[in-house]
Amino acid sequence: MIKKTILSLFTIATVLILVACSSDDSDDTGNMGNDGFDRSAMLSNWADNIIVPRYENLNVELDAMVEAKNNFNADPSSTNFEALKASFRNAYKAWQYVEMFNVGMAESTNYIFQMNVFPTNTVDIQQNIDNQNYDLSSVNNNDAVGFPALDYMIYGLAETDAEILAFYSSSSDAENYKGYLSDLVDRMQVLTETIVEDWNNGYRDSFVDNTDNSATGSINLVVNDFIFYYEKGFRANKFGIPAGNFSQNPLPDRVEAYYSPDLSRTLAQEAMRSIQTFFNGVNFESGTDGLGLTDYLNFLNTIKESDDLSSLINNQLNETETKISTLNESLAEQVETNNVAMTEAFDTIQQAVILLKVDMLQALDIRVDFVDADGD
Repeated sequence: MIKKTILSLFTIATVLILVACSSDDSDDTGNMGNDGFDRSAMLSNWADNIIVPRYENLNVELDAMVEAKNNFNADPSSTNFEALKASFRNAYKAWQYVEMFNVGMAESTNYIFQMNVFPTNTVDIQQNIDNQNYDLSSVNNNDAVGFPALDYMIYGLAETDAEILAFYSSSSDAENYKGYLSDLVDRMQVLTETIVEDWNNGYRDSFVDNTDNSATGSINLVVNDFIFYYEKGFRANKFGIPAGNFSQNPLPDRVEAYYSPDLSRTLAQEAMRSIQTFFNGVNFESGTDGLGLTDYLNFLNTIKESDDLSSLINNQLNETETKISTLNESLAEQVETNNVAMTEAFDTIQQAVILLKVDMLQALDIRVDFVDADGD
C-alpha cells in the first residue's frame, strides 16, 4: 500500500508539472489573435499604405541622390554641390519613416546598422579614403557608412563650402574622395532597393498572413520594433545620449547630423511624425486614417485612469512634438547653450515609454522581445 501511495503521489506530481509546463507554453504563444480584432486588415494597412510606400519613397530619394552624386563627381561645382546637399537632406528625412521597421530582409541584412549609426567614425572614413582598401559591408565599417558618413563627407571635411569642394576638385586625393562618396551612396541605394523588391515579391503576403499573437507573429515583431525605436533610436540616440542622460557630461557631438548645423532638429521632428502616424495607421501617401494601434486599443476598450489609452498616448506624442519644436534647429548647439531644454525634451519623450511599453503591451498581450541597454 505504501508503494502504491508513493507511485500515486508521483503520478499526481508529474501531471501537475505537465499542466504547469503546458500553461507556460500557452503563455508563450499568446492568445493567437482570438480577441475579435481584424489583425489581417491592420497588417494589410501597415504593409500596403505605410511600410512599403515609405521604403519606396526612400528608394526614390536615394535614386535622386545617386544622380546628384554622379553629376557632382563629373563636375564638382557649387551648383552641383548644392543639388547634392538637397538630395542628401531629402533622403535623410525619408529615412526617418523606415528606421523603425526592422523586420524581414531589413533585419537579416542588418540594414539599420549600415544606414544610420552615429556618431560616424571620421578616422575610419579617412583611412578608407587614404588606403582605398575597404569593404563597406563589413561590420567594422558600420560607423563609416550610411547617412552619418555622408553628413561628414558633404558638410564636415572643412569649415567652408569652398574648402570642402577643394577635396573633390583640386586635392591630390580628389578621385579617392569622389570614389568613397560614390560608393557610400550607391550601397545605400542598392540595400534599400533590395528591401523594396523583397516586400513586393513575396514578403508582403507572408507578413500579412502571419496574424498569430506569438513571438514571431508580424504584429508582435513590428510592435516590439516600434517601441524599441521609440525608446532607443528616438528617445536615447537623438536626445538622451547627447544631453548626457546616460553619461556624466553632455555629449553634443553625438547628435544625429552633427555636421549639418540646421538639420538635426528637422530629422527629430520627422521621426516624431513617423512615430505618431504609424501609431494611428495613417496612409503615407493620402494622409487618411487606416487601421492602426490606436484602433486596436479602442477596439479592446483599453482605459487607463478613466481615459482611453490611445488618447493618452496621442496626447503625450503631441506634447513631445510641441516640445521638440521649441529647440534650436541645431541640437548640438542646444546642448551647448541650454542643455536643460534638451533634457526636458527627453523627459517629455520618456513619459510615453510606460504608456507604450507597459500599458499598450499588456492590453495587446504582447511580450517585450528586447532588453533596454540604457539601464534606465
